Amino acid sequence: MKRSVLVGIAAAVTAAAIAGVLSRPYLWPSGEMEHAHVMEQARAQQGTAIYYQDPDGKPFYSLTPKKTPDGRDYRAVPPGADFSFDDPTDVAAAQPADRKIKYYRNPMGLPDVSPTPKKDSMGMDYIPVYEGEDSDDGSVKLSPGKIQRTGVKSERAARRVIRTMIRAPGTIQLDERRVSVIAMRAESYVQKVADVTTGAHVVKGQPLMEIYSPAVSSAAAEYISTLNSKVTGGGEGPYGKGSRQRLMNLDVPEAAIVAIEKGRNVPIGIEWTSPRDGIVMERNVTEGMRAQPGDVLFRIADHRVVWAIVDVAERDLGSVAIGQRTIVRARSFPGRQFSGKVNLIYPQITKETRTARVRVELSNPELLLIHDMYVDAEIDTGSPEAVLAIPESAVMDTGSRQAVLVDKGEGRFEPREVKLGHRGEGYVEVREGLAEDDPVVVSANFLIDAESNLKAALKGFAEGAQP
Repeated sequence: MKRSVLVGIAAAVTAAAIAGVLSRPYLWPSGEMEHAHVMEQARAQQGTAIYYQDPDGKPFYSLTPKKTPDGRDYRAVPPGADFSFDDPTDVAAAQPADRKIKYYRNPMGLPDVSPTPKKDSMGMDYIPVYEGEDSDDGSVKLSPGKIQRTGVKSERAARRVIRTMIRAPGTIQLDERRVSVIAMRAESYVQKVADVTTGAHVVKGQPLMEIYSPAVSSAAAEYISTLNSKVTGGGEGPYGKGSRQRLMNLDVPEAAIVAIEKGRNVPIGIEWTSPRDGIVMERNVTEGMRAQPGDVLFRIADHRVVWAIVDVAERDLGSVAIGQRTIVRARSFPGRQFSGKVNLIYPQITKETRTARVRVELSNPELLLIHDMYVDAEIDTGSPEAVLAIPESAVMDTGSRQAVLVDKGEGRFEPREVKLGHRGEGYVEVREGLAEDDPVVVSANFLIDAESNLKAALKGFAEGAQP
């Protein structure tokens, strides 16, 4: 399209804009319309500005000069600062005569170049690339105007600690090592049950029930007889120790054995006590019942240390390791958090959910966490050591490869393939391809891709790396 035609279009657009402005009534304090004044302003500014923009860059525009509420003038925007009416042939003609054209590139950014002028399938002219605008090192160059309009920003690669959090749901489970079962080892009868119910908290040595057992009574009588015998030297010989061991084999509490030693009489009922501090999880005993050997009468669990069984997605399992710090939050206590560490990764995958179970040991001194409670866990899989990292927005990922644009200065950008590592907090680790303090483009890199035939540059960069 020739310049004359483009100028005609521009004049028509400007005239239409002015007509739109003049079609609106401007009411002055007197209430009269001042069309002549507005027309005079439009004619005066027609050749110098196409519109006016807020001086702070806010999305406020005007076709005529205008002021902000604090009295500052709107900024005049000339035609070249917004869009260009120049014909590509005129631009080419404006280039210095001593500059030579190296080749012509595809106007749509496709990896296609030509040594001679040509058109693409849609009739668009290929864009000339002059000497100095492209280099053999695979870098590309943009004009300062394009860089300014696209909002290109760069940030230097630096060493930083990347915190990568894996978030997963879980449930609270009992520590299997802190559960005790009270069962009889001989046929017994329950004579009395203490005021202890399921869910009650008990302490070690607290009475739970009173038991009569013929086997226990027989062992106690034998032990007393041994203690009273002069032959065994007051029960200190092997026979005396064997009689005491028989009571211990029947699981008689130590306090009851000491009472027998002191009283030297056989009690009718033996007081059974709690073997640990904890919560009564089961109470299967009533007064007068007969307890067979092996019957579970009480189950007591210590809640001061519990487990959080966390379901980690299969894709994140490779990042989880023993000893990693974990924060657990219970849905029942918003704002509270419990700290622990991963101490076991179960060696199987749940096929229905494709998750693996990870065990986190938690201290629970206030007994807030209880069995089967839902929790949310955050596992810190990041390394405490600083690594070379760049913002995630700098990475252009094609699926099979990742690349960044290194800012070489003076509008030149070098595409460079990188190998990435951990991600977290908006940054990604760079294991290969960059050095510390290398500036990389972090915004508008996709626009540079479209403007600079980046795909062809990347292809040439990859071919140049081959032996």
